[in-house]
Amino acid sequence: MDIRALIERWAKAVREENRAGIRADHDSDMLMFDVPPPLLSRGLDAYMVTWKKFFLSWSEKPVAFDFHDVEITAGKDVAFATAIGRCAGLSSNGKREKLEFR
Repeated sequence: MDIRALIERWAKAVREENRAGIRADHDSDMLMFDVPPPLLSRGLDAYMVTWKKFFLSWSEKPVAFDFHDVEITAGKDVAFATAIGRCAGLSSNGKREKLEFR
């Protein structure tokens, strides 16, 4: 599977608020360090709860979510990617916040 295509498919699902697409390529036993809090999600179901919060109470519309500087390291049995991601949302006082994350 092309890892860049997988990352773009996931980011597109986020921009489209497609929860099934977000969930599609993740392992059920995943461990994710991500925003919004809680910053640690154990398991796919816990991870999907963070997206509910992201879409309902934080992200502005249309959803901004993309990556650049994607670097992929792949071996025979495992691969991982690092990237700089960007998204934008609304703070608790209603002001726009831009986040850049790695």
